[in-house]
Amino acid sequence: MATTGRCHCGAVSWSAEGPCEHHALCHCSDCRRWSGAPMVGWIAFKADQVTVTGTPAVYRSSEHGAREFCGACGTGLFYRNEAFLPGLIDIHSGTLDDPESEPPGAQIMVKDRLSWTPTMTNLPEFSTYPGLGE
Repeated sequence: MATTGRCHCGAVSWSAEGPCEHHALCHCSDCRRWSGAPMVGWIAFKADQVTVTGTPAVYRSSEHGAREFCGACGTGLFYRNEAFLPGLIDIHSGTLDDPESEPPGAQIMVKDRLSWTPTMTNLPEFSTYPGLGE
């Protein structure tokens, strides 16, 4: 059974056959800055397991790293770095069609974690946007 996902507008989709190598929440400042989020979920597969439909845009974020995103809607999709993650493709787990099916197994780069993230579960919760109904 394949694991699948797509960008927000559907212009780029992906499918991975077989099990993932890992799924982690990354707290590094590089991922935060690129995604605009306090942390990013990454699910990694062997590159030869992944089929991409559509043509993502590519941003060279470092000497060895390339971040791929949908050029139409801007959704971050893939990270490739042959020097650091040879043979793997990291995929934003927020793009999973069924994100409940693959819970993360670790948090990484916690040395860069924002000090307030461990207490997020103490914040008030609203089932919809506050003021639009409960």
